[in-house]
Amino acid sequence: MLTERRAVAALRVFLVVLFAVLVVFQTLSLPGGIAYHTQQNPHDAPLRWPLTAIAVFLVLCVQVVVVATWQLLTLVKKDRIFTPASLKWVDAIVWAIGAAWLVFVGMLIFVGFNADDPGMPMLLFLVTVGITVLGLLMVVMRALLRQATTLRTDLEAVI
Repeated sequence: MLTERRAVAALRVFLVVLFAVLVVFQTLSLPGGIAYHTQQNPHDAPLRWPLTAIAVFLVLCVQVVVVATWQLLTLVKKDRIFTPASLKWVDAIVWAIGAAWLVFVGMLIFVGFNADDPGMPMLLFLVTVGITVLGLLMVVMRALLRQATTLRTDLEAVI
């Protein structure tokens, strides 16, 4: 039990750090980097705002996962993880991953048809496959959580 508490505490610390870094990236680094790139490469100037919107949206998807994870940790701490309340937070994670997946598939298609060399399409394909695996893993984990929640509810009804 002590190890679980330490792991939850450490995870909370790193979630706060991650969220803070994501806010910096979302508001300063990514928009500034994209603006600088388009100034240095005028032929990419029409992509400045679409790329900025995509980058900010993808960071938002990660932020949703961080907040939902925080909420799930709160339920773990209160010993309420196997209740229906946890399912909505897992659903939020699944939806955020699904939204990011759709954006990466769109970018993969756009870049795939417009790229001169295979480097960027292959990188986007790798990231898309990784997001696919993560999303499917979360769907399986949600099903396991739902089963465990049902079993715990049934057990509490019997007792």
